[in-house]
Amino acid sequence: MTFDRLETTLRLRGGHRLHGAVRVHGSKNATLPIMAAALLCDGEVIIKHAPRITDVSVMEALLESLGARVRQQGSNTLRIGAENIGQTRAPYTLVRKLNASFDVTGALLGRLGRAEVPLPGGCVLGTRATDLHEQGFRALGAEVRGERGYLVAEAPNGLHGADIAFRFPSVGATKNVMLAAVYARGTTTLRNAAMEPEVVDLANFLMAAGARITGQGSDTISIEGVDRLHSVEYEVIGDRIAAGTLLLAGAITRGTVTVQGTEPAHHDALLSALEECGVTCSVGERWVGVDATGTRSGTDILTAPFPGFPTDLQPMMTAFLATCPGTSVVEETIFNARFAYVNELLRMGGDIRVQMDSNAAVVKGPADLEGAPVEAADIRAGAALVLAGLAARGETEIAGLEFIDRGYERLEEMLTDLGAQVQRSSGIVALAESASSYETTTIPTVG
Repeated sequence: MTFDRLETTLRLRGGHRLHGAVRVHGSKNATLPIMAAALLCDGEVIIKHAPRITDVSVMEALLESLGARVRQQGSNTLRIGAENIGQTRAPYTLVRKLNASFDVTGALLGRLGRAEVPLPGGCVLGTRATDLHEQGFRALGAEVRGERGYLVAEAPNGLHGADIAFRFPSVGATKNVMLAAVYARGTTTLRNAAMEPEVVDLANFLMAAGARITGQGSDTISIEGVDRLHSVEYEVIGDRIAAGTLLLAGAITRGTVTVQGTEPAHHDALLSALEECGVTCSVGERWVGVDATGTRSGTDILTAPFPGFPTDLQPMMTAFLATCPGTSVVEETIFNARFAYVNELLRMGGDIRVQMDSNAAVVKGPADLEGAPVEAADIRAGAALVLAGLAARGETEIAGLEFIDRGYERLEEMLTDLGAQVQRSSGIVALAESASSYETTTIPTVG
């Protein structure tokens, strides 16, 4: 039996080398915590260069549900006023859609002394533990407990500074505890803190609003508590993951692509890996370029916290490696369910074997990729399928476009500007012929 549904998909016709320059949008992973941080400010916060993506829209709704005022100004500027917030309980219907929504926990705890936030949602990439967040909140003097699917943290007598050592440099815990510590009495020191550029951008925003923070970008961050944060206008950094996706789009098509509006230092691990494959990389003031006409081999990848290879680029890098001569090994150390997209790459002709015991994939190339109807299961899986479609013979149709829209602003327009043949297409799709109900292709395993 077949059932039909109306769905918007992305259609790509592969086989075209990408050339040219494109400007990347603002960072999703920097904008979202900065929006949460706006809850700490007494005056209006103006966030410039905010990407117009679904995740930002969800965070806007979440802030409004807590009593904040959010207005859009133009296409990429947000104005947030949180002077009158009083709601401490975040609605499950919004938090379940977005992992970064959990960042409001630290902001609410710091500002109001209480936070009730459902356990985080977003893409299903494996366990997203909150124990490091809880460790930090407790060290600051908060009482923390679980209550019917919610994390409840409260500090009726206020928070105090503490020396906190994380067992793992968690981006989420570093952000959340930093947000709570801004209003804590005394000095808080975070050791083994995350060093990601988005954490640095959050700290820089808080400092622009009056916080006293030092050490961001290193593994030790110090926060001296203040009484208030004031209004501020701030421009977020370029999205390094979107920029990396565009660079890999150039690489997988053996083209020459320049991405503007991004910091070269944010891409050291990616550029190093591409150079090992024979890709020529160049950098300048806030731009990065690749020339992949000389690609000669694959390479091995190990994801790691910054400055290591970013987990959010792992699916796109794997798609690229599938087109490279030789054998590559991609080992994932951050999320334990990040290889779910491999099944769709196999449908397109990729030769990839997932080693379940080591959370790694063996990639053999060069694969002769062929266009096929496929489905995105999360943001970066969708991006990987887009890249594979750019390199494949014939037409690729990607369902699950709502995932791609969560992390990329106008992705198809940026790719079109570089010479890709890609467009959105709406129509009736027979479920029996959609990627969600194709005959299952088993991922080959080793070990």
